[in-house]
Amino acid sequence: MDFPEAYVRDELYPAIEPYKTGYLDLDGLHQMYWEESGNPKGVPVLVLHGGPGAGTSPSTRCFFDPSYYRIILYDQRGAGKSLPLGELKDNTTPHLIADIEKLRVHLGVEKWYIFGGSWGSTLGIAYAEAHPSLCLGLIFRGIFLCRRSEFEWVLWGVKTFCPEEYRKFMAPLKPEDQQDWQSILKAYYKLLTDPDPAVYKIAARVWSVYEGTLATLLPNAALVADFAKDNVALGIAPIEAHYFIHDIFLPENDLLNKIDRIRHIPGVIVHGRYDLLCPIVSADDVVQRWPEVDYRIIPDAGHSAFEPGIRRELVKAMEEFKNKDNQQERKNVL
Repeated sequence: MDFPEAYVRDELYPAIEPYKTGYLDLDGLHQMYWEESGNPKGVPVLVLHGGPGAGTSPSTRCFFDPSYYRIILYDQRGAGKSLPLGELKDNTTPHLIADIEKLRVHLGVEKWYIFGGSWGSTLGIAYAEAHPSLCLGLIFRGIFLCRRSEFEWVLWGVKTFCPEEYRKFMAPLKPEDQQDWQSILKAYYKLLTDPDPAVYKIAARVWSVYEGTLATLLPNAALVADFAKDNVALGIAPIEAHYFIHDIFLPENDLLNKIDRIRHIPGVIVHGRYDLLCPIVSADDVVQRWPEVDYRIIPDAGHSAFEPGIRRELVKAMEEFKNKDNQQERKNVL
């Protein structure tokens, strides 16, 4: 029996509050904040935030139908509400993958959708490659593979497009520390790990504001102001520098080299044409290795998940997964 195509919503759902929150002890040092909203008996979807270190945003809950999805948000080690903020010890990609599994078991989830953008796409790909059988579907935005070429772009190449913002980013550094992207990264890492708050707080704010400024196609003062807050800057800046300087604790190009492990999983990639933080070439590289994925280029968008075109396609993708699930259930009943 054929079923008519259901209406597919493409606008955000109204704001909601979590029905359950908690902290998960990871190792005696790190305490991971998590929350659930939507339908407690719904289909689980795990939201992976950006950064690393950016922390999750309550507005992310609005991408999902709360009557259908069990929406799970959490802050990765050292980020957001997780404790201690900005902690670098025992903070690596393998640790984060293990943390997701610990959270899945703690919440009694059998399988879930994985939804993430920017660093959330990095970690989402890494998790799915490690545990493909646990993923119902993959929804990624702003693909970031954390290759050295991508670090070089953000720390060096982007000045071609935003020279005035780049000068602000270079302001905390000595001239001799601005010779190439690697010297810049080393100098910033030294500042961000300095024990003096007068040193690391200033560096963290400049780094974070730089990233917030590049996150949207059109200027967004409210977003930049949010990135300037201590609870954001003191997570995102040191943790990003920590991961970048250690090549995210994985071999170079590891994520792309293992992409065959996830090609059978239903997936959607949404990417802004004018993404200055995560250039579209990385998404294209993934799609060349993963031709089965539903690839959606947004011609008038930058990086942020809340750019109008990106927001629309992310909501639409989750609606399409919902409708496919419902159609399959009805077929099974019949």
